[in-house]
Amino acid sequence: MAYVRIDEAVKFFSREDGSPLKVLDGISFDTKEYGITALLGPSGCGKSTLLNIITGLERLDHGQVEIISSSEDEERAHPQLGYVFQDPRLLNWKRVEDNLKFALKGMEVPADEWDERLDKYLSLVGLTDFRKQYPLYLSGGMRQRVGLARGLVIEPQVLLMDEPYSKLDQLTARQLREDTLQICSRLRQTALLVTHDVEESAYMGDRIVIFSARPARIAAVYENPLKSSERDTDDMRFIEFKKEVLETILNLVKEVA
Repeated sequence: MAYVRIDEAVKFFSREDGSPLKVLDGISFDTKEYGITALLGPSGCGKSTLLNIITGLERLDHGQVEIISSSEDEERAHPQLGYVFQDPRLLNWKRVEDNLKFALKGMEVPADEWDERLDKYLSLVGLTDFRKQYPLYLSGGMRQRVGLARGLVIEPQVLLMDEPYSKLDQLTARQLREDTLQICSRLRQTALLVTHDVEESAYMGDRIVIFSARPARIAAVYENPLKSSERDTDDMRFIEFKKEVLETILNLVKEVA
């Protein structure tokens, strides 16, 4: 497996008038290996930008992003990244299984491994009976499950998730959070989750990294005192931890105001 190390990351964008807009201002942290690291902060503070930097879609102006692999397998010296988007971004003219095969082909996974992987990951997300279905005939929650399976089927060393539940209804999002947490725990998956939802960060995150408003700095880092199997949103221990995280966020808002 692997983890991500961010060291003094600085990123600028250009405004319409050409002047620089600093988005990230010296961000440094390590993600949790074999666990989920939640990035929490106000909208527009650069959380998704950091994911794009990790994937290579954006470049840093200063600092370094490094994916450190603990694998001794030379073929995995360059860690694979899985990505789960806000929108599933499925190919609607391809069946569910063909969307996953498209990802496997793109990552040059040997074809003789495809059937085994499809069986495994469609079963994990509860879509075994829907593998021949087209995405447009699925509910929003089911489409997001396909997106999760597509991110996992390549067996990435790091899974990136950019607010994957933000466009779902409350009940569907709650169930998907629970299922995703169980799946990542079972697979011992290193993952990085972008969110602006305090409860989601406290429920999903084994480690929570809180960003300030733009230009983003690290305001706080929390280690979740509860194991993934112990997290119950109605449990007083969870409620107290969520309250602590929320107070940090509210203090950041007051500082900006």
